[in-house]
Amino acid sequence: MKLLYTAPARADLDAILRHIAATYPAAHDGFIQRLKVIEQRIAQWPRSAHAVEQRKEVRIVPMIRYPYKIFYEIVDGAVHIVHVRHAARAEPG
Repeated sequence: MKLLYTAPARADLDAILRHIAATYPAAHDGFIQRLKVIEQRIAQWPRSAHAVEQRKEVRIVPMIRYPYKIFYEIVDGAVHIVHVRHAARAEPG
């Protein structure tokens, strides 16, 4: 399935990557690698992640090893990543 980032998700990811580069530069490559694995998984099996309780159309994937969660929807046969948030921020926005 095609995978797209919404503008808010791209802004989230840009901010996260800036933070990692400034604070934990050694973690950058591992973060990108983990992100790509998750992108492949949700593109191949988009319904495999749990739905967000408050918004059933939104699904959530934890980034495991990194304190972030990816929120996405399936819209018109494509996966739309709507946010990438720190795990402490529980809401998909």
